[in-house]
Amino acid sequence: MSQSRKLYVKSFGCQMNVYDSRRMADTLASHGYVETAAAEDADLIILNTCHIREKAAEKVYSELGRVRRLKQAAAANRRVLIAVAGCVAQAEGEEIIRRAPAVDLVFGPQSYHRLPMLLARAERDGRAVDTDFATEDKFAHLAPPSAAAIRARGACAFVTVQEGCDKFCTFCVVPYTRGAELSRPVQSIIAEIELLAKAGVREVTLIGQNVNAYHGMGPDGRPWSLARLLERAGVVPGIERLRYTTSHPHDMDDELIAAHRDLPKLMPQLHLMRARPSRSPPTSSSDFPARAKTILPQRSAWSPRSDFPGHSRSNTRRVQVRPALRCQSRSTKRSNQNGCNACKGRSTNAKLLSIVVVWAVPSTCCSSGRVATAGSWLADRPIFNRCKRQRPLL
Repeated sequence: MSQSRKLYVKSFGCQMNVYDSRRMADTLASHGYVETAAAEDADLIILNTCHIREKAAEKVYSELGRVRRLKQAAAANRRVLIAVAGCVAQAEGEEIIRRAPAVDLVFGPQSYHRLPMLLARAERDGRAVDTDFATEDKFAHLAPPSAAAIRARGACAFVTVQEGCDKFCTFCVVPYTRGAELSRPVQSIIAEIELLAKAGVREVTLIGQNVNAYHGMGPDGRPWSLARLLERAGVVPGIERLRYTTSHPHDMDDELIAAHRDLPKLMPQLHLMRARPSRSPPTSSSDFPARAKTILPQRSAWSPRSDFPGHSRSNTRRVQVRPALRCQSRSTKRSNQNGCNACKGRSTNAKLLSIVVVWAVPSTCCSSGRVATAGSWLADRPIFNRCKRQRPLL
């Protein structure tokens, strides 16, 4: 591909899809593709999908109807390829092409390192579907982002350290779409963080479907815990703040709790799913507060939120931080469950099928002097973008 072609990627769902979309764009950049913000101008349209809720999957088909019309309008001048990636692609495979014949390419989240080859097959044969779980390390085959691309994405970045889950919760499709738990080697993660830091990134969020189950191989030839990985990431020059999400209470060990006390660059925030009380594992969020109180400073504050059916707020602790709801426009403005202040639409996470426990410590922004609590996992909140030296008030 000697001539530059335009790429449009739209992400649905979780922050890992945002990370995957960026890595797709980085991989295709070396094959002549340049990102565009307008789907109308694109030669390749990728919808990176989410399958955690039925409504999220239906949104994809609604969006496919819109991009199908764009493809038809551009047919006289150029060929436009439509690709469906992510968890809906992994779960439904060829059914997507049956329901939406305009789609040229379907591939799951474990296949996007083969995207250039799949595009060549789609252009040659007219269709390509790849929903196999790769046996090779996909991260080893992905092209690194350029410094210009990193700077364009801002001072905050996601880094995937772990994928998949072995918990098989009743309501969750993650084990079937992302596969079994798999952790990246420590050296691979640190190399990526160092690359981001050199290009100006100051805050890194380590992400995984069950991130605190991380057990990647360290340079000493032994598995490292998430706490040890955070400690190593904290000494990378240029990195000033660290976060991680999403966690499971079963894997919330004392070492990781102590990391919140001992690592000054680890932000005072924890996004923690909680199982139903009748199905809580032996080490669960039920004993997590008691263990945390023996390790964390006395001024730490708890802010749980309960939202799954059949569980009342009366048997949870008092809500101390109002949750920030994220709408379809990715606004960080506060809204209620009747709609969003920005797009007037329904909030995408107004109803959750789990308990979300948020540990929050009062913190301050050194540039504005405002006192805030990190009550949301969103890394792009305005107060965090303005300030690069936020510290807990302990």
